[in-house]
Amino acid sequence: MHEFGVAAGVLDAVEARAAGRPVAAVRLHVGALQRLDRAVFDQAFALVADGGVAGGAEVDVVEVGVEVRCRGCGGVSTGTELITSCTHCGEHDLELLAGDDLVLESITLDGIACATVGNEQEVG
Repeated sequence: MHEFGVAAGVLDAVEARAAGRPVAAVRLHVGALQRLDRAVFDQAFALVADGGVAGGAEVDVVEVGVEVRCRGCGGVSTGTELITSCTHCGEHDLELLAGDDLVLESITLDGIACATVGNEQEVG
């Protein structure tokens, strides 16, 4: 259950951005290769955030699919699982373009209408 470790890392990044101000919402980009169990993560985040600035914050997770580029033919392949061979030519020399992401996209501060804080920040 790496979800608790991920939740703690996300909370650290949220608290750094919030600077003591209460947080209403958090938005993350999470790659498919992170294998994040959403129900477990939601519970873990609620537990680690309880009593702090992000306690009770809504968590929005945007799932990012896997995307690779073949170094042989240059073809790009996408999917929801680990891709081990090019779907165009069958080669195995692939560059991972997306899918292992864990990015804190934004936080919304409580009581401040439409205020979103932060540039994208990798978590972990």
